[in-house]
Amino acid sequence: MLFSFLVGAAMLAAATAQAAGPVLISSPDGAVLVTVDVTAQGQPTYAVRYRQAELLRPSHLGLRLASADLTQGLKLTKADKQTAVADDYQLATDKRANCRYRANRRVLHFVGAAGTPQLSVVFQVSNDGVAFQYVLEGPSQEVQRITAESTTFHLPAGAKGWLHPHAKAQTGFANTQPSYEENYQRGIAAGTPSTIGQGWSFPALFQTNGHWVLLTEAGMGRTYAGTHLAHESPDAEYAVAFPQPPEKTTPDAALLPESRLPWSTPWRVVVVGNSLAPIVESTLTTDLSAPAKTPLLTDAPGKSSWSWVLLGDQNTTYDVQRRFIDYSATMGWRYCLVDALWDKQIGYDKTQELAQYARSKNVGLLVWYNSNGHWNQAPQTPTNVLFEAESRRKEFARIRQMGIAGVKIDFFGGDGQSFMNYYQDILTDAAQAGLLVNFHGATLPRGWNRTYPNLMTMEAVKGFEFLTFDQRNTDQEPTHCATLPFTRNAVGPMDFTPMAFSEIRGKERRTSNAFELALSVVFQSGIQHYAEVPEGMAAQPAYVQDFVKKLPPRWADVKLVDGFPGEYAVLARQAPGGGWYVAGINATDAPKTIQVDLGKLGLKNGTLITDGDTNRSFSTRAVAGNTVSVTLPARGGFVVQP
Repeated sequence: MLFSFLVGAAMLAAATAQAAGPVLISSPDGAVLVTVDVTAQGQPTYAVRYRQAELLRPSHLGLRLASADLTQGLKLTKADKQTAVADDYQLATDKRANCRYRANRRVLHFVGAAGTPQLSVVFQVSNDGVAFQYVLEGPSQEVQRITAESTTFHLPAGAKGWLHPHAKAQTGFANTQPSYEENYQRGIAAGTPSTIGQGWSFPALFQTNGHWVLLTEAGMGRTYAGTHLAHESPDAEYAVAFPQPPEKTTPDAALLPESRLPWSTPWRVVVVGNSLAPIVESTLTTDLSAPAKTPLLTDAPGKSSWSWVLLGDQNTTYDVQRRFIDYSATMGWRYCLVDALWDKQIGYDKTQELAQYARSKNVGLLVWYNSNGHWNQAPQTPTNVLFEAESRRKEFARIRQMGIAGVKIDFFGGDGQSFMNYYQDILTDAAQAGLLVNFHGATLPRGWNRTYPNLMTMEAVKGFEFLTFDQRNTDQEPTHCATLPFTRNAVGPMDFTPMAFSEIRGKERRTSNAFELALSVVFQSGIQHYAEVPEGMAAQPAYVQDFVKKLPPRWADVKLVDGFPGEYAVLARQAPGGGWYVAGINATDAPKTIQVDLGKLGLKNGTLITDGDTNRSFSTRAVAGNTVSVTLPARGGFVVQP
């Protein structure tokens, strides 16, 4: 009864243009309800409910400018009528090919002291979440600067979080942090201070009142900085934090947001659900991002071989890379990635020969670059050729003429506004040169793969390479991998570089080979770079090799079948032709039986591949009927192919 009353009140409020008391905005299905109010001190607040459940307690809104405080002393002067938003679009590099966004939109207008910019807050509420952005307007022609956001997300008491510690700038290998490469803290009490002291990265996952909430941001343009959650969150109220002082491209470049009016900020995004399925399946980060100005590259996604992660720098040589081109051709993969030091150890002329040889095998060659200007000390080359616009465009034209298909660019320096611009400058110039892009040692995609179709993937994850660095990382691989579908990979393509059956030199791998095979489906990336080397793949059963060969280059849709962050994950991904692939991993130290309802996916029969007698062997059998039961050993996995 209470819910029906609130929805009715929302409809009544939407019918009037003038604000009187709390303003309500509801989702199209009425399940998600946002309440906006203003305190006695003139502080705007919002709260979020999902039917009867409170997901966010009253949380703060507002911006602090260098010239004005728009966090308090505000008056809500007008609430526009609630209107419907509809957007249908296609993606080639994300979890769903055909995206459908439906939301209710309402704009709230605030005024502060005389002479200050007018602040509006735009809310868009969909069945899977809440998004809001700030709009600043006024007659001033001067550049405005935002020094702080008062945006908070106030979780209910008892909430638990799956959170990624934000790194301290200028730490890590050759001063390359922050690059979103930590292990998630799992199931911790909301309000726990961050472990590194710099807050928590987006996306941040919470369980509260029997529901799930994922916090992130989207629609990052050129007039804002990337943000994260602050270190301190008393009473489980998380504040938005800006980048650290070193996170800018040059000493005098923009760190904090600055722009002339009118000015719209990126979207603050709250994905919600009464299960984990909306978290995994939502496309809100691209729904809220600008449409592409260039054609959709439906033929660009694919699979790639990659020597570096298991063979290291010393094998970036002509002969080894030619062998990996042959490997891609044999597997039917579209690409081969030639990593760092190719310019020194192979050279431009011989790399052009490799590109020509790759084309003869219907394989595209990708090459690595160091992003750096002043911000990192990484010695890997090519370096110092991409930061300056003239040099970058000249280099892109040169390698495109050589026959190179795309670039992997590494070691970025943070989330300041100047870096947000640098990423987009690269994407724009690469698109004009006809090059695909993969960002490593980088920030989150934030919906850029919709705006820039040549962006295939981004790392922003503690990927497979870390397993080769330290046994502690190798030990954490199972739980880490079972966390990522509900966190990092839920907000955009992720270049984890999965799937190794070979042993890692000097390390003891904890996962089974079937677990590794399952990651080829569980994880999504526009270009999926596989860690396995030719000899390791050749040693696997023919049916395993055949499975990998037949994996589609991109996916049409995704469904969460079952799972819990850090424990296990079972996902189904649909091939463009309509068939569903199902894959699951067990991250726990005990066997786990998983029931898969193939009938819900329209699968009448398929082939199951799972663990054999040992964790380095496979077994296979045909499956049919509606329900398939699979018992996975500790740290085991399975796949079902149509």
